[in-house]
Amino acid sequence: MAHLRLRNIQKTYDNQQAVIHGVDLDIADGEFVVFVGPSGCGKSTLLRMIAGLEEISGGELFIGEQLANDIAPAKRGVAMVFQSYALYPHMSVYDNMAFSLKLAGTPKADVERMVKRAAEILQITHLLDRKPKALSGGQRQRVAIGRAIVRKPQVFLFDEPLSNLDAALRVQMRIELSRLHQELGTTMIYVTHDQVEAMTLGDRIVVFNGGHIEQVGTPLELYDHPANLFVAGFLGSPKMNFIPVTLQGQQDGVLKLALPDGQTVQLSGRHTDGLSSGSALTLGIRPEHLSPSEAGILQVRIDLVEHLGDSMVAYVELPGVNDILAVKLPGDRSNLKAGDLMRLHVAETHLHLFDAAGKALPRL
Repeated sequence: MAHLRLRNIQKTYDNQQAVIHGVDLDIADGEFVVFVGPSGCGKSTLLRMIAGLEEISGGELFIGEQLANDIAPAKRGVAMVFQSYALYPHMSVYDNMAFSLKLAGTPKADVERMVKRAAEILQITHLLDRKPKALSGGQRQRVAIGRAIVRKPQVFLFDEPLSNLDAALRVQMRIELSRLHQELGTTMIYVTHDQVEAMTLGDRIVVFNGGHIEQVGTPLELYDHPANLFVAGFLGSPKMNFIPVTLQGQQDGVLKLALPDGQTVQLSGRHTDGLSSGSALTLGIRPEHLSPSEAGILQVRIDLVEHLGDSMVAYVELPGVNDILAVKLPGDRSNLKAGDLMRLHVAETHLHLFDAAGKALPRL
């Protein structure tokens, strides 16, 4: 196992297009870290740089205590699992998993022991004699992971390994990967664009955008205390609601905010350095923190209702707000329908406030 240190890591291609802009990151020994972000944000490129499959244009990468910039991929002590399974179709599962060990000249008895141990961990012992064409997608991905396990790497690298699986298999494989990490205790870095995978798998999440790190933290830290509008809107399904507001004034630490429909809401416990009356701000609230109430301050019109069984999502219109807002409610409120008017209560403790640059105003 090994820890990783990334210092001012940069990637620039021949056309001078920069895709990674000075990334600094520490990953602890045995930690499960998830890189998440939209397509093209640089997360997979950074993973490939760690693996040695992409050249580092600038900065320093340490794997353990060793500077790894110029170390060949095979000697970095990392194993990578790709989105495509990349199995040899003419080989059995056993031979696919044993291939790298045989190339390295590992004694036959050790190869057999290591392959069978990996197969036991992944519960694919009964598949060792099969060819890849006789396997399901989930089974093939287990074989690809097993091929990485037998190498006993210091670091596992996963590049969107579940993207080709259906929804049920993705859930099952997330559970398997979590169990695998608990059993092996090896450092793991996992790349995904799926925020559900990020929230359920990672000890910590690294949110990328445009080749920069927006925020690093535990899943709940990022969900409850997003650093900016991008992180707030990226994590969570449905995403956080954003309402433009104007600061009308503040007294004794209490902010008076004007909503687009003319109503006002009060909010306390925020750092407000540099703000003055008239400042344009953004109020954020997650769909599950809005609740119907006759005394609610927000009067909205229901545009669409989605029934999800245990819950339902009402998409509503608020006067003066261009974006549709989402309200997550218990599934038994089947009396709601499109066109209904509804008042919503906003709990101050769950409100987020962002300045004109999109940065969260920290709580006192």
